[in-house]
Amino acid sequence: MDIVVEQLTKTYGAQKAVDDISFKVKTGEVLGFLGPNGAGKTTTMKAITTFLIPTKGNIWVGKHSVLQEPEKVKKLIGYLPENNPLYHDLPLIDYLKFVARIQGIEKEKIKERILEMIRVCGLEGEKHKKIGELSKGYQQRTGLAQALIHDPAVLILDEPTSGLDPNQIVEIRELIKRIGKEKTVILSSHILAEVEATCDRIMIINKGKIVADGSAVELRKQAQGKEIIKTTIENGKTDEIFTALQEIGSVETVDFIERGKNIFEVQSKPEHTSRRDIFKLCVEKGWTLTELSPIETKLEDVFRHLTLK
Repeated sequence: MDIVVEQLTKTYGAQKAVDDISFKVKTGEVLGFLGPNGAGKTTTMKAITTFLIPTKGNIWVGKHSVLQEPEKVKKLIGYLPENNPLYHDLPLIDYLKFVARIQGIEKEKIKERILEMIRVCGLEGEKHKKIGELSKGYQQRTGLAQALIHDPAVLILDEPTSGLDPNQIVEIRELIKRIGKEKTVILSSHILAEVEATCDRIMIINKGKIVADGSAVELRKQAQGKEIIKTTIENGKTDEIFTALQEIGSVETVDFIERGKNIFEVQSKPEHTSRRDIFKLCVEKGWTLTELSPIETKLEDVFRHLTLK
């Protein structure tokens, strides 16, 4: 089920938490929502879930507006907020039964849905424990189970792996990827590697505005703008190789990575690639080309570039 956000604005007094943003998330897509603290991520997610009323604009979940039909929208959404709201004194099964009743699941289907959530979220070995006895990882799984128990078409996850150890992060990540094949998922996180590994598309928000939108590869390319190559050339004099690389028509700059080993960083001119030209140069000079690899901009660099302005 598609989510369409149209010119969403949310103000608190004179401050605009979200400033006239529009975007669409398609069915079966996992959208990673990135931004520094206070950028507007959580505000946007709360507006989609109808927890907050937009100051301006509208949000559509399928055919339903959060302004005109909030109750219908709520039934379509599973929500795991940043602070996982669990009842620690309740046994896990009793908690899921409680949530199922709140979500209006038919009484005769509740047991079946609880068993399905226990299976899907990997809670079989913990199902007879109280929630307070579970590890943080299993508590997050329980939070996902409550968000999924009514089989929503849309899943909103705010920092779903917060506080987990590396093994637990991988487990939750794989679970989200499986779920994302069937549902529309928006996932907020501060862990850039997690977003890159889990999400089909990444959106970066800063000071209430969308500053980037695309796949991780697309965002790196947009930030980089120019091809940067690491090249290692042997059987030639360092200064001669350096000068020859500078004289290639498609090359803008040449820098040393390791002077003694003849390892260079070559930046091509905009809209140009210099890989073939470097290869031809080595053939003509009789030099041995042992490395010719692109240097990609890291997602962390893209994030910092877009959010430190």
